[in-house]
Amino acid sequence: MAEFIYFCTINQQITFFDNMINRELIRIKAVQLLYAFYENADQTLDAAEKEFLFSLDKAYELYHLLLSLMVSLSHTGQCIEEAHANRAKRLKEYYAMPQKFLDNRFMAQLRENHQLSSYREKNNAFWDEENEDFLRRLYNTLKEQPFFQEYIQAADVSYEADRELWRRIYREMLCNNDELDEILEDDSVYWNDDKAIIDTFVLKTIRQFKETYDSGQPLLPPYKNSEDPTFASTLFRTAIEGEKQYRQLLSEQTRNWDLERIALMDLVIMQVALAEITTFPDIPLSVSINEYVEIAKMYSTPRSGGYINGMLDTIAKRLISEGTLEK
Repeated sequence: MAEFIYFCTINQQITFFDNMINRELIRIKAVQLLYAFYENADQTLDAAEKEFLFSLDKAYELYHLLLSLMVSLSHTGQCIEEAHANRAKRLKEYYAMPQKFLDNRFMAQLRENHQLSSYREKNNAFWDEENEDFLRRLYNTLKEQPFFQEYIQAADVSYEADRELWRRIYREMLCNNDELDEILEDDSVYWNDDKAIIDTFVLKTIRQFKETYDSGQPLLPPYKNSEDPTFASTLFRTAIEGEKQYRQLLSEQTRNWDLERIALMDLVIMQVALAEITTFPDIPLSVSINEYVEIAKMYSTPRSGGYINGMLDTIAKRLISEGTLEK
């Protein structure tokens, strides 16, 4: 799979809804896997589509794995603190346990969540077994963080403070963690590209937890509804099958300027965009164009967004005027 560079901030421009594999993520994956398809000349359409759908499933798997990481980090912290306390007891010394952290109510909820527990058991996703050294380093670094000490020493014992601690742990220590990225990259070629996107879903999940939730509280579902898996398959397959048609439209718009002079990433983005515009009349034109312009800003050159916006807008208006596109 081709390697992509994805610059993500927590307040990124893409809007995510109450499901994980939404249409924004589907569009990004379609562009990524179509690009990879053209980089691999031996791959068939069926194989490419299978890999595309598999990559969406892997993104949902990563979501659970990163939630599981927090549970494993909490468990590692508890083991370390108990070891320190036992040593101090043997030496007849005093040791102040960070009991507030160990009794954190948000973490208790996450640890007992049925959906996450089921995933951890089914996939043996406990982290502790294969990444003990990483978790111990992470916890020891956490204890040195000012925000951790503030939490331990603060008079605030609210559930919101417990939840906010883990939001900050994730945002400040796990979102941009090179060692974690290396671990994930070794496990799956997809996760290096997905991590920054899935981080936003994990943070949203943390924010959505309430004190009244029990262990049956559902996490984010994979899809918003039954239409989105169909949207994913149709978009990807149509983008490949309609390659000649879409590239002809682009060629005509550039007055037969050699398409090989257009960056492959820009070409792929516009090809997927045209597949969506011409295949899904219920999606507003402005929505489709804006989504692919944002993807261009993330994955292509600084000037690509404006160029792609102009190309798609002009082609769509021409098709509408010719009566071949209804929007």
